[in-house]
Amino acid sequence: MSEKHSLIQKDFYRESGKWLSRFEIWAKCINPNLHFIYLLRKTQEYKKRSLPGAFWRFVLRHHQIKYGFQIYPETEIGEGFYLGHWGSLVINPNAKIGINCNIAQGVTIGQQNRGKNEGFPNIGNEVWIGPNAVIVGGITIGDNVLIGPNSYVNFDVPPNSVVIGNPGKIYSTENATDGYINNKV
Repeated sequence: MSEKHSLIQKDFYRESGKWLSRFEIWAKCINPNLHFIYLLRKTQEYKKRSLPGAFWRFVLRHHQIKYGFQIYPETEIGEGFYLGHWGSLVINPNAKIGINCNIAQGVTIGQQNRGKNEGFPNIGNEVWIGPNAVIVGGITIGDNVLIGPNSYVNFDVPPNSVVIGNPGKIYSTENATDGYINNKV
């Protein structure tokens, strides 16, 4: 896609499949998911110790509590970020999330403090994470991966895979996210 579109426009494109003006983006902020993404991206535009940065962090913190999203501006999130539903979502600020990723409600993407997978997840491009999935540790999730609802993932997942269950089981498939990730940027 074109570089002329802002990061916020690319995120909002995922919802509608249309490039929106600033006014149209603001009008869509009635949706809590899109509103939170807008605030997150605005906060990421400014340095933490600047006046605008402090303002946007204050606003973001209010909406983290209001909507139940615990996503911090330090989290590296690629363009085309999509939140399927709002509420009860935790993403560690050291996690990395690729381009065109979908995350549903109840998901935890967290750190593991000990053991062989100590660290934070690194999630590839075009990954769909279903409701109540848990992804923890210094692991890598490849591109084109679908993580099923209620799955527990504390191991590396190769590209082109589906993970289902607790503990998670990997199934290899070339079309893992077909029909799940729409309006890619």
